[in-house]
Amino acid sequence: MGFRYGFHMTWQLSAFVVIMVLVSACRHQPPVVVIQPYTGIDQTTCDTVQKVIEEVYQFNVSVLPTRDLPEKAFTNVKSPRYRASILLKDLKEHLPASADHILGLTTKDISITKLDASGNVKKPEYKYEDWGVFGLGSRPGPSCVVSLFRLKSDDQGKFYERLKKISIHEIGHNLGLKHCTSPGCVMQDAAETIRTIDAVNLELCPECRRQIDG
Repeated sequence: MGFRYGFHMTWQLSAFVVIMVLVSACRHQPPVVVIQPYTGIDQTTCDTVQKVIEEVYQFNVSVLPTRDLPEKAFTNVKSPRYRASILLKDLKEHLPASADHILGLTTKDISITKLDASGNVKKPEYKYEDWGVFGLGSRPGPSCVVSLFRLKSDDQGKFYERLKKISIHEIGHNLGLKHCTSPGCVMQDAAETIRTIDAVNLELCPECRRQIDG
């Protein structure tokens, strides 16, 4: 009886240890990000974004099949654009069950309505009612979108550097990061100019890194 009892207790303890190890392993699995290329995005662009997310965040990243932009996001207030907020909802709806975040990539111009501190459309309204942006990300949330439209440059290296910085910035918002005032941090507010993007580093400052690493 003593042997059987001891064996039974040892087996229970072993099973418990295995379960706890498995639970711990699951908890420490890196987040999964999927890239959603919309029509017009090439493989090099997807590969560039996939690699930089893997390097900066150490996440698991894969690329979904290309699909068309949703027509419901189209607007033509000042020029043909797609509303970024609608794209975020569309991306969230297409988030695979196995993924934590989804990043949309498009060649088309995207826009938002820019608000002031009181929640009203920023003045002058004609300028900010439909304001073109580089990207947008839910904070925190599962979806973000990056547009190549305003990242263009005659210098291909600069173009890809901009693309990488914006992608890392928007994923940062998904992780809960706010705009940062630390010099060189990739989470700085673009402040309505591509020059800000060119000036920041392709990395998070120590404080932003601390926030996401816990």
